[in-house]
Amino acid sequence: MRFKVNTAGAALGAVLTSILSVFTFAAALTLAPPASAQQVFRVTAIPDESPTELQRKFKPLGTYLEKALGIKAEFIPVTDYAAAVEALVNRKVEMAWFGGFTFVQARIRSNDAVIPLVQRVEDEKFRSVFVTADPTITRLEDLKGKTLSFGSPSSTSGHLMPRSFLLQAGVDPDRDLRVSFSGAHDATALAVAGGKVTAGALNISVWEKLLADKRVDGARAHVFFTTPPYHDYNWTVHRDLDPALRKKLLDAFLALSPDTAQGSEVLGLQRATRFVPTSAGNYAAIETAARSAGLLR
Repeated sequence: MRFKVNTAGAALGAVLTSILSVFTFAAALTLAPPASAQQVFRVTAIPDESPTELQRKFKPLGTYLEKALGIKAEFIPVTDYAAAVEALVNRKVEMAWFGGFTFVQARIRSNDAVIPLVQRVEDEKFRSVFVTADPTITRLEDLKGKTLSFGSPSSTSGHLMPRSFLLQAGVDPDRDLRVSFSGAHDATALAVAGGKVTAGALNISVWEKLLADKRVDGARAHVFFTTPPYHDYNWTVHRDLDPALRKKLLDAFLALSPDTAQGSEVLGLQRATRFVPTSAGNYAAIETAARSAGLLR
């Protein structure tokens, strides 16, 4: 009989323990933050400039976004343009700074799961420049037989659009030029200034900054052709980003003003007058140019 009593007591204890465990687990679920709660807002950018420059440009923007979003903002550097695309497509980051062509690649790669949020006013009519230190070169046709540096193969303003305008001028980069890729706009300009290549194509804002910072001697290397305007850079987010967070993000970018000290600093480093909303349709011409140039299949 004593054995039976002990067995019943043990069984009752097991039941009570199970009940207690259920209540403990339920309480934990109630008190714990949801697994989907956004803890860190991760941002990346195509490496169109040196890593130190990208970090410098992001720091005040990150501080501004942390206050606007109420969560920590962290910059995640990547090694190349393709890695920036994959990072956003695979949701390793919440937002990416893309060129027009990289956005098109990300849109196609993700089956339309990425959304261009804002662009600078300057990106509505962006331009590329061709630069050289050779005084005999005054037009694109003069480049035949010469060495030319593009930036990254996936760069809009450092490759795709310059290639497109070369083709329109009757110059086939693959047939008529000896082409190399520097990997970044500033590297292209420095290669031209250093005499490593005859000419280079890069985005106009980086060129103007290099001149202003006296990293390139404007009396030696100079612009000999400026492209017609086209849509370019934007900040893009993944479609799965929480709608409320996306709205806060959009409002934060649109609220940036050069009339405030913080806004002036952020916009200055972003080389922007202000940010405006953008849409995927703005980059249809970029996609057409990429397909015409054989850079998209």
